[in-house]
Amino acid sequence: MRTESVFAGLNAQQRAAVEAVRGPVCILAGAGSGKTTTITRRIANQVLTGAFRPTEILAVTFTDKAAGEMRARLEQLGARGIQARTFHSAALAQLRYFAGDRIGQVLPSKALTLQPIRRSLPAPFKFRPLGDLAGEIEWAKNRRLTPDTYLDGLDGHEPPIAPDLMVSVFRRYEEQKERQGRVDFEDLLELAIRLYDEDEQASMTFRDRYRAFTVDEYQDVNLLQQSLLERWLGSRDELCVVGDDYQSIYSFTGATAEHLLRMKGQTFRLEENYRSTPEILELANRLVPKLGGAKKVLRATQPTGDAPVLRACEDAEAEVSSIVANIATLHREGVPYEEMAVLYRINARSEEFEEALAEAEIPYQVRGGAFLARPAARGMIRALRGSGGRTGVAEVVRGVAEAQGLTQVLPEGLGEEELTRQGDLARFVRLAEEFGEGTVGEFLADLESRFGEDSAGRGVNLLTYHRAKGLEFDAVFLPRLEEGELPFKRARLGEALAEERRLLYVGMTRAKRFLEITWSGEPSRFLGELGIEAPTADPTMLEALKAWRLQRAKRDDVPAFVVFHDTTLEEIARRRPRELWELAKVSGVGPMKLERYGKELLETLAVTPAQPA
Repeated sequence: MRTESVFAGLNAQQRAAVEAVRGPVCILAGAGSGKTTTITRRIANQVLTGAFRPTEILAVTFTDKAAGEMRARLEQLGARGIQARTFHSAALAQLRYFAGDRIGQVLPSKALTLQPIRRSLPAPFKFRPLGDLAGEIEWAKNRRLTPDTYLDGLDGHEPPIAPDLMVSVFRRYEEQKERQGRVDFEDLLELAIRLYDEDEQASMTFRDRYRAFTVDEYQDVNLLQQSLLERWLGSRDELCVVGDDYQSIYSFTGATAEHLLRMKGQTFRLEENYRSTPEILELANRLVPKLGGAKKVLRATQPTGDAPVLRACEDAEAEVSSIVANIATLHREGVPYEEMAVLYRINARSEEFEEALAEAEIPYQVRGGAFLARPAARGMIRALRGSGGRTGVAEVVRGVAEAQGLTQVLPEGLGEEELTRQGDLARFVRLAEEFGEGTVGEFLADLESRFGEDSAGRGVNLLTYHRAKGLEFDAVFLPRLEEGELPFKRARLGEALAEERRLLYVGMTRAKRFLEITWSGEPSRFLGELGIEAPTADPTMLEALKAWRLQRAKRDDVPAFVVFHDTTLEEIARRRPRELWELAKVSGVGPMKLERYGKELLETLAVTPAQPA
């Protein structure tokens, strides 16, 4: 291993971090700032300088892919024999070394164990996605909660089902797992913690073997992982952590950036961005004042490029059509489809883009959540296979969807997985209604040809903001930047709202050369933070609307608020709709009020002169 290869191409801050071979070290690495390069070079330098032998170093990250990339880079530098693992694989290896076969069989998924438990729940909870229940158990266990401490540990957290039901599901899951002699991934970490708490010899053996630790993506560490890390370290401080609190977006797993922000020792900030154009970074940096935490302002190293596009669209259909048209234009100009991405907040939003891209004969790939691979579609397909020869497809499909819990009016407080499931059930019904004549079997074959794996392959990337983290694309489209979407409707206050802002920041900083942000509903409050101010209510228009409301209320002999609430009139005065479809998009204007008052209201707006800006 040569010194030149370790330090080649590093900027000043990267070099300083690489030279700091003794801990504790905290590297605050902004998006696209070369964090993987920095930590692998630092590890290599720990070996090169003789600070530690390769076998004394343990590097930990969050995915097998990232661990494999880290090992490959270290080997390219000539640093061989260094362990790079995930928390779970490291814990499993240690348990097998110290406890042998006594740990039990590892569950590959919680789904099979939870399936019969979910079926026993009362309606409508029995239809909730297994992912919601499994995710809640993981959240609890990552916070080191048990069925006995779960309710006291909620602390404002909202479970996917009623808390008393959820604690029952949690308890039955743990009991069933114990009867089967199995452990889940969270158990691996908890068992390793107990091992080192109860077996001093095991602690001494481990700490004699590993003397230096590096933890990647430290902003995503949860209490369970942090507790195990503390057992590994003991009283030592040979720890290097790297992360970005601006990209802390996994609180639903129990993760928190507080461990990163409280880290003591030498601190290095990586703010030179090697990914995005100056124009994209300037826009993303506008969010920084409200991101809080450890301030980092990204500086561009790439040449200047096109200004990001931010625009309102007539409606959701027009928004999708314009994005598909822009994708086609970029491709004609030489941008590969694989270098383009459409990001959305929840998986259900892939639907409109899958259909529009397929119709335009543009290849696409849905990352981690294609329509037919999601739980609702899989359940519908299984239930419909026995009816392959039946006709009256729409009626059959609607009956099956309702049997699987399709709800016409969605209650408040549904989680992302259940919203996606309800959207997919409704989509199945709509596709059946559009199918026309034929059998159920022919309908299923049509779905497979349109949305199956063979129709996807490579192409434009469709994925959620969460799945986009760590990736980069030449062109990124961020549709539906609207209230209720981003920020998501359940994220009302405090940390939940702050995490939604960080999601937007993550989405924007995925773009290398082209960034487009669009909306067709009520503009997201985050647009204001980006400098895109929504128009204010015209006072003249508002007074005219209130006068009309008073007259109409007297005519109908009802209180004025029954016609329209003040907040609805203010929103109408702000948006100044000219057509019924525009008025229908205002919150508080339902189908009945649109039919009853729409024409008169638009006439009032039309004859009222707008106040000069």
